[in-house]
Amino acid sequence: MKDQTSLRFKIADQDWEFEAIHRLNYKTFVEEIPQHGPEGSGLLVDKFHSENTYAICMEGDRLVGMVAMRGNRPFSLEKKLPRLDDYLPEGRKVLEVRLLSVEREYRNGYVFRGLLELVVTKGKAQGFNLAIISGTTRQERLYRHLGFVPFGPLVGTGDALFQPMYLTLEVMEEKSKDIFTPARPSGEEVLPVSFLPGPVDVSTAVREAFDAKPVSHRASAFQTEFRAVKKRLRELVGAQHVEILLGTGSLANDVVAGQLSLLEQPGLILSNGEFGQRLIDHATRFGLEFKALQLDWGEAWNPDQVREFVEAHPQAQWLWGVHCETSTGVLNDLDHLRELCARQQLKLCLDCISSVGTVPVNLDGVYLATCVSGKGLSSYAGLSMVFYNHEVQPAPRRLPRYLDLGFYAAQNGIPFTQSSNLLAALNTALKGTAWPERFERLRTLSASLRARLREMGYHIIAEKAHTSPAVVTLELPPGLSSRTVGWRLQKAGYLLSHRSEYLLNRNWIQICLMGDFSPEKLDELLQLLRLYQPRRPGVEPDVPLAAAQA
Repeated sequence: MKDQTSLRFKIADQDWEFEAIHRLNYKTFVEEIPQHGPEGSGLLVDKFHSENTYAICMEGDRLVGMVAMRGNRPFSLEKKLPRLDDYLPEGRKVLEVRLLSVEREYRNGYVFRGLLELVVTKGKAQGFNLAIISGTTRQERLYRHLGFVPFGPLVGTGDALFQPMYLTLEVMEEKSKDIFTPARPSGEEVLPVSFLPGPVDVSTAVREAFDAKPVSHRASAFQTEFRAVKKRLRELVGAQHVEILLGTGSLANDVVAGQLSLLEQPGLILSNGEFGQRLIDHATRFGLEFKALQLDWGEAWNPDQVREFVEAHPQAQWLWGVHCETSTGVLNDLDHLRELCARQQLKLCLDCISSVGTVPVNLDGVYLATCVSGKGLSSYAGLSMVFYNHEVQPAPRRLPRYLDLGFYAAQNGIPFTQSSNLLAALNTALKGTAWPERFERLRTLSASLRARLREMGYHIIAEKAHTSPAVVTLELPPGLSSRTVGWRLQKAGYLLSHRSEYLLNRNWIQICLMGDFSPEKLDELLQLLRLYQPRRPGVEPDVPLAAAQA
């Protein structure tokens, strides 16, 4: 069986690809299926070649599979079967699919599924909702299994007999989960690879540290490791203090809201995505007095606009925003905000949950900032952190015990039961990471990933803004469902973020480079994404399929 990870699917657009198509066309429909008589060139140029769009499968520079699609009337089948529309469901936009050909050694189902998936994706994006084929009688059973409905008499002659068949969009969508999930070699264990923003994949060393026997949070060994972890965290971001909480980033942001409530002063919140909106929710639930500047999702904080907003509210004493807006990947300008807040004497608070560990972060001069263990720090989810650069005091009459940052500080950071397993895993992740090299690696991989996605025709959210190298958010075209694509990739062993309501509502899907992964797995993911590539760059969505070729 051929190595499936070396295959890629695309729309043909190069002269040498078209020549390879003509050669495979000859090999299949002259030498294997005697539909045309032999002649010496070894090339068979289809009579509708100038109108065809070809979905092809390549291994390196070798063409191993192809199929042609064409939306122009009259169809090839109409010359063999007059009054074609009498056989078809009414009210349909029809696409003719022809010339399916796969090299013998690649006829394991994977190439066929990939080609058909690409045809369906392209056709659906252009509004086609019914495909017709002349299926060779040798493969009629397969076509029926895929949902094709036979109609009319056989066409062709001799050993080249074909059954006219059609496939509706509804049937295709019903069967798609079985048809289009990329096949794996028999007996191969499929271990999911996480490109989620959390939980992330962790290294073997981190897993082994987590699997150690639990230790009491009162034991001296735990407290020694606890102090070492806090030191490494402070050094990573340049903060004077940090408290480690047993909980998620939502807990950490509630702790920040609790500290802001003690100020009893109005403040400002900046939002340009889902997690900025969540800060507004945290503040609202805590009864904070604030004004919010809400920008479009994917739009970065504009320095002049933020300055004008701050100057318009001179009574504000604090400002809260998200450093890396995970929903879009926008990396907001921390340095400008720090300078502005220092000039206006505002206490700056930041959600750094998706930025710490993925980009250099300097929290010098920041009043409060939050982070978690299960994203850029490449450990297990379950621990969150609040960084600060001032003295804090317990507030027993104002705050719940679990949300009182001063209470943590007064108890040397361990007022409640902690998880030695989560702490050991985080310590191992911190010790085992050379941060400058990690940041450079993420920057390089992200640049390559974005370039390859653009080449496939994907629309990357916030492409014009300054974005995090660890978050790539894709907006899929109307012909592609983020729910369906995400589910299919998950079944193939690749976890991408798509299930959150805010992603589903916008038909977005995300590739996140936060945990432990190999470039080879990222390459494999991109090869699968070629099955769903929306269109070639430069081809507008409303261009007919027949025109979408070089």
